[in-house]
Amino acid sequence: MSERIYSLLSRLNVWDRGFFGMRGLSNYNLSCCVNTLLQTFSATWEIGDLLDKWEAAGVRADTRNVPLQLKRVLTAMRSDSPQPAPHRDFLHSLDRNCVRLSTQHDADEVFLAILNLMQQQMDDKLLALQIQNLYKISVETHVQCLECSSVQTVTSYMLSLPLHIKEDHDSLEDCMTSFFRHQELRGINCCFCATCEKKTPSKQSVKLHSLPPILCVQLKRFRNCDGYTRKLDSRVTFPKTFDFSETLKEAFSSDFAQNDCKYTLHAVVVHSGSAMCGHYTAYVHHRMKQRWYYADDSHVAPVSWEDVQRTYGGHSRSTAYMLMYRRGSKENGQQPELSG
Repeated sequence: MSERIYSLLSRLNVWDRGFFGMRGLSNYNLSCCVNTLLQTFSATWEIGDLLDKWEAAGVRADTRNVPLQLKRVLTAMRSDSPQPAPHRDFLHSLDRNCVRLSTQHDADEVFLAILNLMQQQMDDKLLALQIQNLYKISVETHVQCLECSSVQTVTSYMLSLPLHIKEDHDSLEDCMTSFFRHQELRGINCCFCATCEKKTPSKQSVKLHSLPPILCVQLKRFRNCDGYTRKLDSRVTFPKTFDFSETLKEAFSSDFAQNDCKYTLHAVVVHSGSAMCGHYTAYVHHRMKQRWYYADDSHVAPVSWEDVQRTYGGHSRSTAYMLMYRRGSKENGQQPELSG
């Protein structure tokens, strides 16, 4: 698209009217964080497909029910109306569940809150489990005592992968490698050893037991320093696609059995500003249009992959904070197989 046409359409506010098949969301009482997550949920079409199967017979009048209101707003976001999608009922349902309006929130915390509320409030527990399984990362944590060599193994799961980043240049692959690297725990970090019956120095490692259809990655850009929270704007590169089986084989547990470990990026949550005063936006890959769009509340515009790459960080204060990857190399419109 030429710059002249882009400028003309921008002046006519065509982007905001959903001309390109995506609906914006008005900023209502500091709702940019939730607006951004709604755009990522809309781009994660598997959630909408599962919610469409939910009858919700017993909760139709429940204004506190988050999955019911999410189902309604995602349906509205799929329509071709030129107006921003109505989502105040969803915002108020979150507010009634302690995700307050008129408050700045952390996107990863709200994301996890929404998934947990869906698990709690859906009366169809099988569908609720299928939605959670979309994101469920199953891991094994091994803690070996450095005094008696005994090993404790705990199996657990996460709904997003929290990755620490460096103060300078970093990459997604480097962050993941660091997450799965062995760590020694000493001093105040010592763990209780059942064999020694005391806290001892230990060696900890995390191994992947299974990967989900949708992999959510959180780049931990906020650090506490002397009682203050600051944001790291350091550069973190991330690819369109990556394959765990090629780059992180050492992260697999002994019984890891998945064949398809290739993932394709379909949404990026972006944070602009400082830790104490910021704004959230999103880049999402449209399933039908097969191109990237930028969503800033009610403003929606088509963009390029090069625009997405500008969120790597460095000199820019608009930095990627959460990455959503879909298993498989293509968005082929088929429901991925869900683990039990």
